[in-house]
Amino acid sequence: MDIQSIKNRFGIIGNSPALNFALQVAGQVANTDLTVLISGESGAGKEAFSQIIHALSNRKHNPFIAVNCGAIPEGTIDSELFGHEKGSFTGAVDSRKGYFETVNGGTIFLDEIGEMPLGTQARLLRVLETGEFIRVGSSKVQKTDVRVIAATNKDLLEFTQNGKFREDLYYRLSTVPIRVPALRDRKEDIPLLFRRFAVDFSEKYKATPIQLDEEAKDVLINYGWPGNIRELKNIAEQMSVLASDKLVSAQEMRRFLPDRDVSNRLPVLVNSGGSSNGHEFNNEREILYKLFFDMKKDVTELKKMFVEILQNPGMAQNQAMINELKNNKEIMSPAIMPQPAGSNAQPVMLHHEDAIHHHEEVEDSLNIMDMEKDLIMKALKKHKGKRKDAATDLGISERTLYRKLKEYDIKE
Repeated sequence: MDIQSIKNRFGIIGNSPALNFALQVAGQVANTDLTVLISGESGAGKEAFSQIIHALSNRKHNPFIAVNCGAIPEGTIDSELFGHEKGSFTGAVDSRKGYFETVNGGTIFLDEIGEMPLGTQARLLRVLETGEFIRVGSSKVQKTDVRVIAATNKDLLEFTQNGKFREDLYYRLSTVPIRVPALRDRKEDIPLLFRRFAVDFSEKYKATPIQLDEEAKDVLINYGWPGNIRELKNIAEQMSVLASDKLVSAQEMRRFLPDRDVSNRLPVLVNSGGSSNGHEFNNEREILYKLFFDMKKDVTELKKMFVEILQNPGMAQNQAMINELKNNKEIMSPAIMPQPAGSNAQPVMLHHEDAIHHHEEVEDSLNIMDMEKDLIMKALKKHKGKRKDAATDLGISERTLYRKLKEYDIKE
């Protein structure tokens, strides 16, 4: 079956090359029993691809079931998938068949496979490799003939590297990978999808279909759509009911779109006055470099100031100066050193060259990578090895932090 026939049969709207390629792969692999791994963002339409593959396969007259691995508690997912025997755990008052037993001959769609517990992953791997499974609480090996289609919105390859997903299962599942493109990557399809949803909702609510003027179309196309097709459908339904005019303008369109910009989620550094420094950073590393240089500058100035204190012990008698040092409010360079209380002596002007005449200052390493590694280690130590908290403290994503740990060979 060609791509256009698949679109017509299953109501797929869009002509982007990425979508067409995904449909082509789905059509080609449907008549086989190969395991398929569908990846894509939440709301991009991964389940629709699993239904297409099943409907075009030789198993189309046999059962199809979709299981959300993230919605089943860890303590019961083995029972749900593989069944259990009576008395095998608290609450098991009767024997029960699992999905792999009831869907024998059909297709199981395992959505959000990245949320599956490691123990269940081992059981699933055995089913994929041998077609065998054992009910919870039983020792009897049973056979099943089930095709597995899995889907994820996570980076499973990264999960394998940090021990959250079995590497052997990953390669077994991804025999045929299909990437469903995000809506923002198929902008030419957004007006087509919106028009289809608008017509559907006008029939549902018995109203005139809404339309967009040219500026409203531009707003619609250039929005980031983090929720993908699911979010677009939701917006179309809201507008079908709440829009004051059936010809929607750009201004009214913005009322229905969330006030957020997903194109740039990086933090912006501000100066001490709270205003933006006027420079947008392109990545987390550039932000870290800026922080490192600022910290280095502050440390150097503080070291000079403490040298001056060591050369003039009388400064320690001035409590106001000590408070200034503790709060790090200002740097005195060159400093006017106050004298002890009751002294008639005039203030002494102290210049840096006098203060460090007999002091040899050893500079710390200025290597950017060394400073970055040191800061990451301090953040991990501060948060007792919790990556998520450390990443938040550093102002980077947890994924970036994990990459840095590998890059610098930091042992947690």
